[in-house]
Amino acid sequence: MSKAIVATEYTFPGMKSFYKGKVRDVYNINDEYLIMVVSDRISAFDVVLPKGIPFKGQVLNQIASKFLDATQDIVPNWKIASPDPMVTIGHLCEPYKVEMVIRGYLTGHAWREYSSGKRTLCGIQLPEGMKENQKFPEPILTPTTKAMEGHDEDISREEIIEQGLVSEVEYTQLEQYTRAIFQRGTEIAAQKGLILVDTKYEFGKKEGVIYLIDEIHTPDSSRYFYAAGYEERLAKGENQKQLSKEFVRQWLIENGFQGKEGQKVPFMSDEFVSQISDRYIELFEHITGDQFVKAELEDVNARIYQNISRFVSAEI
Repeated sequence: MSKAIVATEYTFPGMKSFYKGKVRDVYNINDEYLIMVVSDRISAFDVVLPKGIPFKGQVLNQIASKFLDATQDIVPNWKIASPDPMVTIGHLCEPYKVEMVIRGYLTGHAWREYSSGKRTLCGIQLPEGMKENQKFPEPILTPTTKAMEGHDEDISREEIIEQGLVSEVEYTQLEQYTRAIFQRGTEIAAQKGLILVDTKYEFGKKEGVIYLIDEIHTPDSSRYFYAAGYEERLAKGENQKQLSKEFVRQWLIENGFQGKEGQKVPFMSDEFVSQISDRYIELFEHITGDQFVKAELEDVNARIYQNISRFVSAEI
């Protein structure tokens, strides 16, 4: 398990700044391009867990890369190239301060809110009498604020516009893009025997143009159910068979951790870490239809640096 990449410390020509996110290490080149290294870190409840997950970064990067390519006819995206299995290089955009969360089914955070008695989520009225994992009459948009640290917070369309986070005209465009990308992802998932349950998208702006940025349709940003057996499990009130990070969250909850003050992350055994890695690879193969080819793990940091440097010197 020591081969997981949990940190990078590179220096590139024209490098202006470095940002370490929960999962991604991001390098700013000349205030024009971003080099995004998708590490093997894993977060849940907005907390980075103490162990990295081998091949997780590769899975996330390659799924996102595939779906960015598959949706570029809907909205321009930030990707220029992926010179390494764990790296995407693209346009530096000014990100909007909200994340566009879209939900087709009542599960996860939405179900936890609903089961506590709440019937309004991000200003949207939810129907009475719904069951966990039930499909909404139509997908709902439940945006969140984009927190640099700590927890993202639910926010309504009206609050976003009132607070000036996004103009009404641009927010309407973000809504349209979100629904269209989600529909495309839903169709692709259905072809693979999966249900795209919910997901989030981030958008930015460069030279007056809105771009789709960051990752899309990965197990860190999305939740998938297996279509086979969905209705039977729903009727029986059973848990859905799913491919997402939700099983990690459930394990944490069962072990007394939800990211709240005073709580301690439970011990992650090597066996559990290996199980998480296998689940990420399983999702990759199901959602892409491709066999996952594990990248070389010997001296991964050197490999990543060399691949980035070669591209940067030739193209940027």
